Amino acid sequence: MTHPAIDPEPLNLNSLTPRQIVEELNRYVIGQKDAKRMVAIALRNRWRRQQLSPDLRDEVMPKNIIMIGPTGVGKTEIARRLAKLAQAPFIKVEASKFTEVGYVGRDVESIIRDLTELAINMVKTHRLEAVQHKAEQHGEERLLDLLLPPPPPRPGFTEGTGETATSTPHDSHETTRSKLRLQLREGKLDERTVEMETQERRLPVGVISNAGGLDELEGNLRDMLGGMFQGKKKKRLMKVPEALKHLAQEEAQKLIDMDDAVREAIAKVEQTGIVFLDEIDKIAGRERTAGPDVSREGVQRDLLPIVEGCTVTTKHGPVLTDHILFIAAGAFHVAKPSDLIPELQGRFPIRVELSPLSKDDFVRILTEPKGALVRQYQALLATEGLAVAFTKDGLEAIADIAVQVNERTENIGARRLFTIMERLLEHISFAGAEWPDKAVNITAEYVRDRLKDVVKDQDLSRYIL
Repeated sequence: MTHPAIDPEPLNLNSLTPRQIVEELNRYVIGQKDAKRMVAIALRNRWRRQQLSPDLRDEVMPKNIIMIGPTGVGKTEIARRLAKLAQAPFIKVEASKFTEVGYVGRDVESIIRDLTELAINMVKTHRLEAVQHKAEQHGEERLLDLLLPPPPPRPGFTEGTGETATSTPHDSHETTRSKLRLQLREGKLDERTVEMETQERRLPVGVISNAGGLDELEGNLRDMLGGMFQGKKKKRLMKVPEALKHLAQEEAQKLIDMDDAVREAIAKVEQTGIVFLDEIDKIAGRERTAGPDVSREGVQRDLLPIVEGCTVTTKHGPVLTDHILFIAAGAFHVAKPSDLIPELQGRFPIRVELSPLSKDDFVRILTEPKGALVRQYQALLATEGLAVAFTKDGLEAIADIAVQVNERTENIGARRLFTIMERLLEHISFAGAEWPDKAVNITAEYVRDRLKDVVKDQDLSRYIL
């Protein structure tokens, strides 16, 4: 079965079964079959929910997921690719950076405010693309007015009198304008400059100190004061291409209805938003005594209403979180999912364990994904004329070293491949452009020779690899 292509337009989820969603995720993430199945079902259930009657639709809540697995096995990438596939508003946050209400730091409601801003930008960008052609036409007309101002009307002339003498300047102007338009489209006016009137938007700086928890208040104040102190108009000289781009952007802003765009964005957040809560294990644990951590259990209790479903106030209006999908992830080396408070555990009914990566997985990660690491390095070095080829035994040697180093030191999963590849290709990247022979074969012998000293010395490998 061929993989359905991802294009910038929103995909019709009606045509994507859970099996097809998994196949699409396979193009970017190696292994982790169980996790892919769970997120594919969660995505499909969103479409299924939309087909229900309104009274039943509101009763169906998303089945939030906890992914359990060591770092570097694909937890974040699965969630990120899923959101891109569904064209849904998506935000990744570190659970450990939030603090309980009353402490200095970010409060958990800022997650939904940030998600709303992302959704507005997503909708706005989509709408700007839709009107881009029309905006460019309007911008072109405004630029032609700057290059060739229209002639002033003749005094005493009344429109509709039929005087033939008045039509001559008009016809001459239109002829010249048509010639200018043709030259503009052919790029013959690119070196000319025009005087543009632009408006400076002066925002008050430093309204409030950058203390955590005050970011929403500061944003509101900046918007309010920014509207009170409108920037003055300033004349600037621009080259024709820059002026055309600037005018097209101004026209595009006029052609979209921002109020309607905000309403659509809020609806997207409420119905299809995805929040990825990373490092959820860092806030697990029941506090009984005072300690250095700032109320981990308090953060869990603050997260509870948002995950359960509540109304978050943003500067664009209230946002309901009842149907936002939450995907939490953590290594859970020390803490366990059962260390979360019971109420929060109940809001994440689906738990899936991601398995550590094997040598075969590393080989596949190096070669199979759409943006595989080997392809990236080959493309980068090809810009210098270098043809770098990796043999099968060379790839297996790289994977074998990655497994060894992960076992001896900290297991950082596939991220180990980045450090090994950088070390392996360091000499080629530095001096390869000066070599007369531009063909390089990365064999198992080459890999072992380049990395033997580092792999043998465990203390050194802790710092280098």
